[in-house]
Amino acid sequence: MGLMPKNAQGRLKIGKSLAIVDIGSNSVRLVAYEGLTRSPTPIFNEKALCGLGRGVLATGLLAEEAMQKAYEALRRYRVLCDIMKITDVQVIATAAARDAENGAAFLKECSRIMRVKAQLLTGKREAKLSALGVAYGIHKADGLVADLGGGSLELISVKGSTLGKGVTLPIGVISLQDLSEGNLKKAQKIIRDQLDDLPQLKSAREKSIYVIGGTWRALARLHMKQRGYPLQVMHNYVIPVRDAKDFTALVERVSTDTIDSIDAVSAARRPLIAYGALVLEELIKKCAPVDIVVSALGVREGLIFERLSKKQLKEDPLIRAAHDLNILRSRSPQHCEEIIGWTDQFMKSAHFEETPDEKRLRHAACLLADIGWRAHPDYRGEQSLNIIANASFIGVDHPGRVYLALAVAYRHMGLGDDQISPRLRELATSRMLDRA
Repeated sequence: MGLMPKNAQGRLKIGKSLAIVDIGSNSVRLVAYEGLTRSPTPIFNEKALCGLGRGVLATGLLAEEAMQKAYEALRRYRVLCDIMKITDVQVIATAAARDAENGAAFLKECSRIMRVKAQLLTGKREAKLSALGVAYGIHKADGLVADLGGGSLELISVKGSTLGKGVTLPIGVISLQDLSEGNLKKAQKIIRDQLDDLPQLKSAREKSIYVIGGTWRALARLHMKQRGYPLQVMHNYVIPVRDAKDFTALVERVSTDTIDSIDAVSAARRPLIAYGALVLEELIKKCAPVDIVVSALGVREGLIFERLSKKQLKEDPLIRAAHDLNILRSRSPQHCEEIIGWTDQFMKSAHFEETPDEKRLRHAACLLADIGWRAHPDYRGEQSLNIIANASFIGVDHPGRVYLALAVAYRHMGLGDDQISPRLRELATSRMLDRA
């Protein structure tokens, strides 16, 4: 067709795409990213639940069936990388391959299939990479990073970009299920013994626990569904500690199939969520945090941030993401940049009080002001609100995300409509609503 463009027009020209294959104890996942940037955007994400960690602690071996499932997934991932013309591919493996006697032979075959040498991460390196994902993915992170996989739990403190000393524990959800022989009481004792007197736990006292991992994301998704939460974005979802205590106790007590909204959790994940709830409950008891914060960024994004220059790491990821979307979607990206200067002068001349965090949100809103212009004029506000509320932004919490969505919606719809997404409005403070 004559109108068919040779290359996609909705992609940034920021260098080559890259892909990371993560061979975990429960799943094998491929994530392809648009480029090596401060705000990495996934362009493809697929996982296969292979259960490589199942039985490793009992037999010392990766099961043949699980390995064959992993090989099948990797063959597909290799083809997908070739189709996407991605040559920058990293393959990493974690607890199951570390602990199994046949782990080295398994990784050799994985490397052959992927045509890339698979890296076997130590527990401490895995903890560090997880913490990098949180440190550079959550604005002003301060507390304990906890990454729960199928075979292990990694713990490490984080404060801004400063990381503590990491530790790895053999209490992943599959390991717990195997070690306890399916008995939650036994599993609870195993967890308590492993968490006893760990110095890392002090970093979360009256601060946040940042949770990473598929089982904890499934728990958070279930919690989100049960409370009718209006924003379906997992990254930076916050659960107050009292809610987390009550919810984990509920999940442990009853059969998963009887829990309301259990359809939010895949059938393959359901048998494991009680063990994830147990680990979280014991962490809460030991740490006394103020809340639980879900991080969608972890080891894979840590690998990306590790490769960035010091200059790139100093960039604000929210402003970078807004800048990128401005380039891709606005009629005049320069005009949106100019709005920043205009509003700076307005705020100064009007003597409006503004915190540094409020200023960065305002700047991001300016960059996003015109991203909905291709919609019908009557629906540009609604279109912009939906794009921003659900965008893959990092470095912004949910109230800040709502502020951005509403500010741009009001730019198109005016202030006369108080019914603009009333459920979303509940997530922002009255001050932020006024600012929007």
